[in-house]
Amino acid sequence: MKISIRGKISLAFMIFISLSALIWARSYYSQYILNQKIQIIERKYDLFNAILEARRYEKNYFLSFDRKNIAEALNYVRQAEDILRNILKEYGKYTLAKNLDQSITELVTYKESLTNLLNFQEEGHLMVPPNIIELIRKQGRILTNKLEKIVKKESDFTRDLIGKSQTIHLLALIPVFILSVLVALFLVFSVNRPLKTIENAITKIASGDFENIPEIKTGDEFESLAYSLNNMIDELSKRNKQLVQAQKLASLGKLTSGVAHELNNPLNNISTSIQILIEEIEEDGLEYKKELLVGAEKEVERGKEIVRSLLEFARERTLTLKQVYFLDLINRAIKHVKPEIPDNIRLKVEVPDNIQATIGLRIRSVIINLITNAVHAMKDGGEITIRAYNELDKDGFSFQVIDTGEGIPEKIISKVFDPFFTTKEVGKGSGMGLSIVYGIMEQHGGSISVSSEVGNGATFTCFLPFHQPDQRDL
Repeated sequence: MKISIRGKISLAFMIFISLSALIWARSYYSQYILNQKIQIIERKYDLFNAILEARRYEKNYFLSFDRKNIAEALNYVRQAEDILRNILKEYGKYTLAKNLDQSITELVTYKESLTNLLNFQEEGHLMVPPNIIELIRKQGRILTNKLEKIVKKESDFTRDLIGKSQTIHLLALIPVFILSVLVALFLVFSVNRPLKTIENAITKIASGDFENIPEIKTGDEFESLAYSLNNMIDELSKRNKQLVQAQKLASLGKLTSGVAHELNNPLNNISTSIQILIEEIEEDGLEYKKELLVGAEKEVERGKEIVRSLLEFARERTLTLKQVYFLDLINRAIKHVKPEIPDNIRLKVEVPDNIQATIGLRIRSVIINLITNAVHAMKDGGEITIRAYNELDKDGFSFQVIDTGEGIPEKIISKVFDPFFTTKEVGKGSGMGLSIVYGIMEQHGGSISVSSEVGNGATFTCFLPFHQPDQRDL
């Protein structure tokens, strides 16, 4: 039979409440009985002390024959009688001594003997017969001994009851402990573990791993949730494959369109020049014909450059990784690109000399490309800042190329790494540079991002890990 999580928790809660109620009722009953016993003992001690006081005055009388002693003894006996009757009335069913009625009779007899003794004395008799003295002493002694035993018995029983109550409380904790352990195990195995499994599966889904959740057999909502999630994962996996395929087709279409557009322009120019030459081959105008041939040659070079960029973009080369100081790599890149930097552009380097990493030398091409793009973005001059810093928590370092140029509009900033995307004039660039940079950074296990505001320049931020395998296909 399948029980829902709500049912399991409700059942555990009901058991816990029932057990707690039983323990509370048992504890309350024990405490109530114990309280009654303590009050009985207090009253019996009062009774016992009253009898002792009466016996003391009785003894004093037989020593001095002073009637005041008998009167005091009678007062204490009456107090003892009241206490004993009160015990019978209030605590009769809780007291151990079941013959207290007989004790009252004995107490009344003792009181009558003392009263007779007092009357005997008031009648003018100076001497008390020895048999009366012995009778009163015997009655007092019997009462004292009997009450002493009763008090001792009640005290022993109360001590025993306290011990049993402590034992019961300790034993009552055992089922509570067992129930707590069972609830904890239930939460671990029936709640926490399935939740952890589902959490791990969702984390994998977020990272692109559409692996099914291991089957959960708990017979509750978690089992249904896992089944539903697996159905969702299967559907997401199917949709993801369709999306990847659609993206491939879209990328292929975009690349084809770009290649066709970029190659079509120089081919049209070459075709036009050749047609003019064919038509005017026999006419004069050698300089004009030469100009047409030079233009055609430039267009051929442009087409070759586009093809080279495509090959560079698609080519996989095996390079030897080398441990270098990043500042040295920056200096070599700057030396290479320095002739192309106009005098109205300042170059500032903020790279510490302690950044050392194992990277491919193609990273120099990344730096050159980013500096070149920055130069092209500052037609009226400005400043290029190359900055680098360690990121030890990521086991790598970042470097930035910052310019103060015209910036990149928000609507196109997401396209800057797309193949053939360029904002330059026709014939001024293939639009492959940043695509190649992006590919090089990815192949190195790094990343590149751009931030910009129109009129405030652009910042390209790159991250590279310190260490990589000895050889990689780059």
